[in-house]
Amino acid sequence: MDYYRVLGVVLFSLLAYTNAEQVKYADCGSTEGKVSEVNIQPCPSQPCQLHKGQSYTVNVTFTSSVASQNCTAVVHGVVSGIPVPFHIPQSDGCKSGIQCPIEPQKVYSYVNQLPVKTGYPAIKLVVEWELIDDFSKDLFCIKFPVQIVN
Repeated sequence: MDYYRVLGVVLFSLLAYTNAEQVKYADCGSTEGKVSEVNIQPCPSQPCQLHKGQSYTVNVTFTSSVASQNCTAVVHGVVSGIPVPFHIPQSDGCKSGIQCPIEPQKVYSYVNQLPVKTGYPAIKLVVEWELIDDFSKDLFCIKFPVQIVN
């Protein structure tokens, strides 16, 4: 059973990667890792226009500098400098393309969904996405601009 789950995640990751657009991002405090690439599917132009009622695939390629048994994603939408918690369906990074435990100097491809609810306002904002290790330090912290549209 685990074999098929891992195979499914790998195939999903490859599909997401081949159709994804690399986006410009800023590091916002990656203390325990280094991000090499961020892709969002679909995102044909930047800032990414996120349509209400749709879901987007976010793929972050990073290298960890530490060992960690687990990792947890925390996402905020930053509006006028105020971080607002943003719910994602799967906060467990070990169930989002990463085979845990995390090892130092190994490259990982974190893949998760960013759902845009129909009730969200049409607005420009910055998404801040963190992946936190066992010691509450950032394996990565990235931010990128988006625009929610109808």
